[in-house]
Amino acid sequence: MQVTETLSEGLKREFKVVVPAAELDAKVNSRLDEMKDRVRINGFRPGKVPVAHLKRMYGRSAMAEVIEATVRDTNNQIVSERGFKLASEPKVTLPTEEAAVAKLIAGESDLDYTMALEIVPDIKLADFKTFKLTKLTSDVDDKEIDEAITRIAEQNKPFTARPEGEAVQTGDRVVISYAGTIDGVAFDGGTGDDATVLIGSNTFIPGFEDQIVGMKAGETRTLKVTFPQHYGSEQLAGKNAEFVVVAKTVEAPGAVVANDEFAKSLGLESLDKLRDAVKERIAQEHTAMSRQKLKRGLLDELDKTHKFEPPPSLVEEEFDRVWKSVLQELETEKKTFADENTTEEKAKAEYRAIAERRVRLGLVLAEIGEKNNITVTEEELNRALMNKVREFPGQEQKVFDYFRQNQQAIASLRAPIFEEKVVDFVVELADVTENKVSREELFKEEEATPVA
Repeated sequence: MQVTETLSEGLKREFKVVVPAAELDAKVNSRLDEMKDRVRINGFRPGKVPVAHLKRMYGRSAMAEVIEATVRDTNNQIVSERGFKLASEPKVTLPTEEAAVAKLIAGESDLDYTMALEIVPDIKLADFKTFKLTKLTSDVDDKEIDEAITRIAEQNKPFTARPEGEAVQTGDRVVISYAGTIDGVAFDGGTGDDATVLIGSNTFIPGFEDQIVGMKAGETRTLKVTFPQHYGSEQLAGKNAEFVVVAKTVEAPGAVVANDEFAKSLGLESLDKLRDAVKERIAQEHTAMSRQKLKRGLLDELDKTHKFEPPPSLVEEEFDRVWKSVLQELETEKKTFADENTTEEKAKAEYRAIAERRVRLGLVLAEIGEKNNITVTEEELNRALMNKVREFPGQEQKVFDYFRQNQQAIASLRAPIFEEKVVDFVVELADVTENKVSREELFKEEEATPVA
């Protein structure tokens, strides 16, 4: 067998491989020799079938299997001997001309093919002990707890029917039936019965709820509205419509006092227990945001200290995924690049840079994990799988079977666990300064930085 490197350009490599016909023939004979004890052919005792006879009967299929195995094994050998890490599966180019293929299968010519591949560059990891990171933290104060309990009370406030003849006010809960038309013609989704509207919640089309104010139970009113330009349905976007609305019931909101009785209505023993539960939930939110910002800072450091050209095929693959998502979002929201104050060309450049960063950071995280023997245990994977299964009540077995039978799905569970373990490893080595800030500072929106 002869292997010749024909291209070494950047991360691209190409090899020409020639396997002599005699070598292929020997492998075919060996394979057929293994077969003779298993096949049953009339006129021959088991194990006594001549290899020459087997070759006449099974030679072509055996050669096809030998060629496939030879290409696979040779490619693995080339990659292993040179210490390559592949960015993607090698691209193999075999003879395609009918006459050439026929001669090859018949054992009359050498196996002559090319293998093109793209490799991952050598990554020299930074000294993580030189990293200086800031971990923002924030205590949970009584004001936060009070505001959260007020929101909970607002969400659980009682409603009672307004006295007969009283008009709808903002904040009321109204049960309506409605029938909508555009230019006098009914449209899909334009009718409903026993729909509950919380006046002032702005959950309906702009202007719809405002025109219900002043109605009384049993009253019918025609509302005139305009669907937003970026409405989800292209057929309705920007169209003028009329809705004939009947107010069936009108209920006014009552006040809720945050006391022990209110806490008991939520299944807790007392107001103190409710405050404790709310404090714990808010603390978890603080911890999650603190972790998110610490991780973002770490990824920025990894990005700054690991500058190399990522494999173009991986970048292209990631860009395609991101770009499809961008286009789908624009289509869903009925927006254009101009609506986002940019052009398609500028947007592509921006998202390609994001794709490059993601690929580069992904490779760095993988290298850190490999160099430091960081792995995801079966226990961790099973825990993640169980958490995923619980998200689909009633379909647990179906979801469980899907993940267990789909390696890509399992990989989607393993990847974030691996990433978090690598982040923990680097953070442990870095110089981390804790900085206590207000909740507002902790949750302040910053200029978006793409993460891995």
